[in-house]
Amino acid sequence: MSERDANPNVEDVARASFAIVANGFAEGPAQALRDHLVGLGADVVTVFHPLTREQGTAHLVSRYTTGHVVQRRSINVPLRPPLSFAADPLVPLRLPRVDAWFGFNPLACARGLAARRLGRARKVVLWSVDYVPNRFGPRSPLTHLYNSLDRLACIRADGRVELSEAAQLARDRQHGLTGDGPTTLVVPMGAWLGRTPTVQVDGFARRNVVFLGHLVPRQGVATLLDALAILDARGEKVVADVIGTGPDEPMLRARVRALGLESTVRLHGFVADHREVERILAASSIGIAPYEPSKTTFTRHADPGKLKAYLAAGLPIILTDVPPNARELARDAGAVIVRYDPLAIADAIADGLASTERWGQRRADALRYARGFDWAVLLPDALARLGLEPG
Repeated sequence: MSERDANPNVEDVARASFAIVANGFAEGPAQALRDHLVGLGADVVTVFHPLTREQGTAHLVSRYTTGHVVQRRSINVPLRPPLSFAADPLVPLRLPRVDAWFGFNPLACARGLAARRLGRARKVVLWSVDYVPNRFGPRSPLTHLYNSLDRLACIRADGRVELSEAAQLARDRQHGLTGDGPTTLVVPMGAWLGRTPTVQVDGFARRNVVFLGHLVPRQGVATLLDALAILDARGEKVVADVIGTGPDEPMLRARVRALGLESTVRLHGFVADHREVERILAASSIGIAPYEPSKTTFTRHADPGKLKAYLAAGLPIILTDVPPNARELARDAGAVIVRYDPLAIADAIADGLASTERWGQRRADALRYARGFDWAVLLPDALARLGLEPG
């Protein structure tokens, strides 16, 4: 069944126009919403600003109509994040008039609020992809400015979307929100289940673990490498794929060499085509998420996209008890929670590859749990609940 056949409001949405403004180029809710709306044939303009220094100085602007891209350009600003954030509201200088504006951070939402005031946007939605109480440090004036703008967006937007209940409650407490503001939804991270390849029933035999994410200390990739070195010293052959880039990438490549893991660990860097990411996941045996257990990490209020990507591929997951849904995943999705410790992670990998039957059951649990997080269901429902079908 096509999306048009399944969704009775498709024709209304297809006649509407949308702006999606976000930071970052990796797959997330903004990219999923783009794909959904473009698939319905709506008029869509997207603006993706760089989020991290390694993403450079290019701001990508695209327009779509009737399911096809009609314009795509890259605007270079000679600033890298975080300095480039100040320029984001001016890039590009003018966007078309739209029925609905989705801002995926407070600054992007504030620009939408300005567009609404000028009659260039009918409705504005703040779609928050994380919650960090002290984003630039507890005493930084930038943190105060960011939080003030975040509160304004929460109050003035026509709709508000959070990735998790933990993030919604934390943001409500911080900003003194009482629930009498705009319509607020929790829309978790999803995956395109209809297109995502899944690990085969014999994927256990590959003895391949995979990490997907930003290469920064809080993601725990260095600790994962130490765990792989322990397994190698034991004579347990396990290969690993690390997908992603970040400031830690040079250090991690050096660490692979220092640990003698060049023949078993592949660092792919940033993979722009998410279909290729999905292919690598489906060729693996276990998904790893060894988050560093810091009190300040925003992962405690997040719904990490890597976990949904692992589940959609049918991968059993090994993770630390950091994301708010970690224990739910352990209870319902075949995941295993471990201490943030190389030996504990090594033991969990070895145990996860010790039994074909147990691995197969965890794979089945992951696929069953993933059915509740299909973007093809989550996004139409969110649009309807936000009242964004044009009247």
